Amino acid sequence: MRESLFIKKNLPRWKQIQEEPTEDPDEMAERFVSLLDDLSYAKTFYSFSKVTRYINGLAAGIYQRIYQNRKEEVGRFQLFFRYELPLLFRQYHRLLLFTFCFFLLFCIIGAFSCAHDETFVRGFLGDEYVNMTERNIANNDPFGVYKQGNPLLMFLQIAVNNIRVSLMCYVGGIFLGAGSLYLLLHNGIMLGVFQYIFFSHGLGFKSILVIWIHGTLEISSIVISGCAGIILGKSLLFPGTRKRLDSLRKGAKDGIKIMVTLIPVFVVAAFLEGFVTRYTEMPLWLSLFILAASLLFMVGYFVVYPIRLHRKGYRLSETGKVIVPLPGSKQLS
Repeated sequence: MRESLFIKKNLPRWKQIQEEPTEDPDEMAERFVSLLDDLSYAKTFYSFSKVTRYINGLAAGIYQRIYQNRKEEVGRFQLFFRYELPLLFRQYHRLLLFTFCFFLLFCIIGAFSCAHDETFVRGFLGDEYVNMTERNIANNDPFGVYKQGNPLLMFLQIAVNNIRVSLMCYVGGIFLGAGSLYLLLHNGIMLGVFQYIFFSHGLGFKSILVIWIHGTLEISSIVISGCAGIILGKSLLFPGTRKRLDSLRKGAKDGIKIMVTLIPVFVVAAFLEGFVTRYTEMPLWLSLFILAASLLFMVGYFVVYPIRLHRKGYRLSETGKVIVPLPGSKQLS
């Protein structure tokens, strides 16, 4: 649509919004949403036009009338984790799904390769590790590796290593996403090979009950770290309507927000691996409880909760600020 036709079609409505302000919450919500749609269209096709600045001013005016005198209900820290980060994840759910499927594919490839080539396990994990695991299995203590060493020292080493791997997954995205994809590929195959060892010895279910006590948080966070790296690479490859440098800055900023959030998750995973996983004979209900709680947290916070916020009308602005539903307005589907 030509700019002149776009202006002619919408100018009467803009003039009404400018000259006839309303205090009705539903009407304000409808106007605000329609202006955001117009602004998005104008930024796409007439990004440097005066009409884009005009529409932005109208939308900003409505927003300020609603919130300039409204008392802040939550602090900055709470606002970030309660609204900003989940809404950020909502924007990248498709990339997260792609990352998860990519990682899962190479887990399956790793296990499949082991099933059809006996040398693949040793070639990937090394003779020393495989021999140690087989000795533990022969001694009826297949997960004895988690009982070795001081728990505190083990916790610290694992936490540092996990954070290092996740940062590598993120930083690898600067190479057009190839670095992140390679690390996801490598870790996916490693997980598939590792699990195959126990399944091939009839210890598959037991390995899930023991290893995934910490693995649920750890592996999920590595996948999300890979997603952050792909976000970085995508921002460089596909800048959209932004300048490439501006797009890269936004992608890097979004990725850093994600990585900061994952650090406490890695710390909890390392704590579980250092202090809890070593109790390989813990009651079944306790193991299932930890597994379920970890899985519900990761899926709930990073997938379900962002979708629910989005459906309630919460949005992120172009500058990354949270746009909350207008008071008294209907929820958006």
